[in-house]
Amino acid sequence: MAAVGRISGPEWQRYPDPATEFEIVRLTDPSFASGLTAPHLKQFQRRFDTLLYWSEREGARQAYLLDLRAGDSKQITDVAQLDPASLSLTADERAAVYFDGSALCETALTGNLASRPIYRVSGGARTGITVAMDGSILFAEGDRIVRVSRQKSSYASASPISESAAVELVLARPKHPQVAYRAGGAVYICGLDGSGKRRLDLEAGNTGEILWTPDGRTLLYLHIPDDPHELIGLREHAPEDNSDRPIARTSQFASVSANGDASVFVGASRSRASAYVLLLLRVTRRELTLCEHRSSEPSKVSPIFSPDSQSVFFVSDRHGKSALYRVHVERFVEETNG
Repeated sequence: MAAVGRISGPEWQRYPDPATEFEIVRLTDPSFASGLTAPHLKQFQRRFDTLLYWSEREGARQAYLLDLRAGDSKQITDVAQLDPASLSLTADERAAVYFDGSALCETALTGNLASRPIYRVSGGARTGITVAMDGSILFAEGDRIVRVSRQKSSYASASPISESAAVELVLARPKHPQVAYRAGGAVYICGLDGSGKRRLDLEAGNTGEILWTPDGRTLLYLHIPDDPHELIGLREHAPEDNSDRPIARTSQFASVSANGDASVFVGASRSRASAYVLLLLRVTRRELTLCEHRSSEPSKVSPIFSPDSQSVFFVSDRHGKSALYRVHVERFVEETNG
């Protein structure tokens, strides 16, 4: 555990984007791999202006907190099998949770960064993780969704939802005591205790990335046409009235996320000829090219907004191994409260 708490100095490198000449800041050294967690998970500490991410800076893959003002990175884990897509801040931002192999663990972000396991997967393939509004943690274990409560000293667990098919994705609904999940190609919603389960009537066809808007009012998703020559569309579904409507066609987005009030979206194109990070304005349905990503795996670029909507962060391996990048967008996007 001696490595926990270790501080690495700033690795920032600024450069003008070749396509747009906007200033890009590379936040981590591409001589070792670094990356973000799943886009739907909580990654920013709003009060302290820090970003939770993973890196192989010291050889093994570990979790870090990046100070977005000073540029320093603090190592917060020393584990054997960190799942980088499971890293998340808790709802109160006082701890980070993650999977170390089959163990769900928690690391306090104050004091000596003490870590402890809070649940162990007993069997079945484990996929995904999400943090609900009540602070409980949900994830899929085979054909069921397990819910782990952090509010009880015993860390009591429950399995409120069972399916006939493997659960592929679990998404807690922001500001609502509900969860959406995908199983057998369909998307469902229910209460955190499994009550009120129903299928959401999304547009027929292939569904790509899915995530909630920050206020939890609608579910965003990429609709992928059967014809590869047609454009991928961004759509939204409102669970309350089961309405579904298009937002805009995209430049073949591989991933997408929304700003604080869901008025602007940021996506990464899967097109190798136009490997860009783009802003999409809801009101005009038009795109603005921010910069090149030139990633060998566009699905892993995963661009996200900062909580105030003034910066976009993304991942690319264009300069070597995967690294974190930042571009300021305050000239295009209004500030939000996060």
